[in-house]
Formats: sequence, C-alpha cells, structure tokens
Amino acid sequence: MSNRINLHLVSDATGETLNAITRATVAQFESAKIVHHRWSLIRTRFQLHRVLEGIGSEPGPVLSTLIEKGLRAELETTCQRLGVAVVHVLDPVLALLQDQFGETAMSRPGRQYVLDADYFRRIDAIHYVLAHDDGQSQAGLAEADVVLVGVSRSSKTPTSFYLANRGVKAANVPLVPSLPDPPGLENPTTPVVGLTLEAEALIEIRRHRLRMIGTASGPLRSDSGDYVDLETVKAELLWARRICVRRGWPVIDVTRRSIEETAATVMQLMDAWHERRRKAEAEATP
Repeated sequence: MSNRINLHLVSDATGETLNAITRATVAQFESAKIVHHRWSLIRTRFQLHRVLEGIGSEPGPVLSTLIEKGLRAELETTCQRLGVAVVHVLDPVLALLQDQFGETAMSRPGRQYVLDADYFRRIDAIHYVLAHDDGQSQAGLAEADVVLVGVSRSSKTPTSFYLANRGVKAANVPLVPSLPDPPGLENPTTPVVGLTLEAEALIEIRRHRLRMIGTASGPLRSDSGDYVDLETVKAELLWARRICVRRGWPVIDVTRRSIEETAATVMQLMDAWHERRRKAEAEATP
C-alpha cells in the first residue's frame, strides 16, 4: 500500500480538535505522507457540498466532528458511495457521557466557543502576558498565576503566551548576570518556575535570534561574543540555576521539550505549589 494518503478533516467549528487528534496520531507513523484537507465551519448543506466535491476529487479517509444529524448522514452516504472511511471522532465520548448523565447531548455546533467566563479569562490572560513580558510592569507580579524566570532565549515568552491561551496569567522575568536579582520576587505570593536548557542549544537559538534581528546579511556583531560564547553561556546558566535552587524555585529543562510540554509541566508545578500551600494553611489552623 502507498504511504501517501489524503486525509479530510471536516468540522462544524474551528477544526482545532481534529488538528490536535491528527498531530497526535500521525506522529506515530514516521514514513507516512499525509496531505491534509481541512474543512472548517461546515454548518450548511451548501458548505457541505464543497466538502463532498473535494473528497470526490481527492478521495481519502475522513475524520469528522459534525454534530448536526442531517449533515452527518449526507457525509456518510457520500463516503460510502466513494468507498472511503469516515470516523466521527466525538461519538465514543458523547456516548459515554450520555450514559453517565442519563441525557441526550445537544446537537449544537460550536458550543465550546461561547463568550463565557472562560473565554474572557483567556483574553484577560493574554493582555496580562503582553503587559508583563520580559520583566515589564513588575509591580503587577502579585497578580500573576505563575512567574517564569530564566536567561535570555529560554522559551519564557512563547510558554507564557501558550499558558495565556489556557487562561493562565503568566509573567516572565529575565535573569541577567550583570543585573541584581529580579525585584518583586523576594517573597513571592505566586508560584515561580525557572526555565533552563543545554548551553549548546541555547547558543544555537541565540545565534538564530541575532540573524533574525538583522545580522543575516553579514557576520554576527562583534559585541555579541559573550552572548554566544560557550563558556560564558555555561556560567550564565549555572548562575541562573543557583538562583532558582537558593530560592526554592523548581526548574524545567526545556532543551528537548515542546512549548506545549513545557506549559503542561508548569501547570503541574502550579498545582503542586497550591496543594502545598493548602496543606500548610490547614496545619497552621488551630
């Protein structure tokens, strides 16, 4: 069999669920060549007919999160006629929850994207990250859900923005050897997490950053030596780790972690910090 297939992702919402499922599963097939066809916000028969034409012209298996029964039936009929498989990925979970709750699920597309309190919490968190990126507005650190610290280019900013999309207010503060210890974190009232990585990986990231900000047309700036010097960078990372150890801040090595994995670990450490705090308060209560 050919290891190249067309994969159609048909969603009545943004398609994020199908994208996540596809990333997680396709990653398990090293030699697979997948041509993704993404069809999002499919909520009418007219919109579905575009999808069916696309499947007919480039046949391949279909993953669907369609909720509306009429659209599902038409999709299934066409796929059966074309001889392609279709899987409604939400069905097993919906069936499980229907059994547990004893009620039938509502067939309303896009219900997860309502303008509710969770939505506005995510927006508020994004605004917070923008205002507290790279050590800005340190007076507002007490409002953070978590503070990330680390040397320059240790993934603090992208991790903060990913956390914001989960509704977490994440401030990030750079650790710079030539500057005093970061103010506002002497007695933090929120969890603080350090990010670090291997020196060689950090140097490569920093070199790429230098090229991105204008050195691509020529050699690296002559004043960037310490910034990408191996021994200097090793000393910088050791100094930053010692600060974290001295203050009791957990440290995550992000060298081989994706931003998603780093953020997940940060959230685990946040939960552990709050659990320790609850236990300490309970023990202190007479």
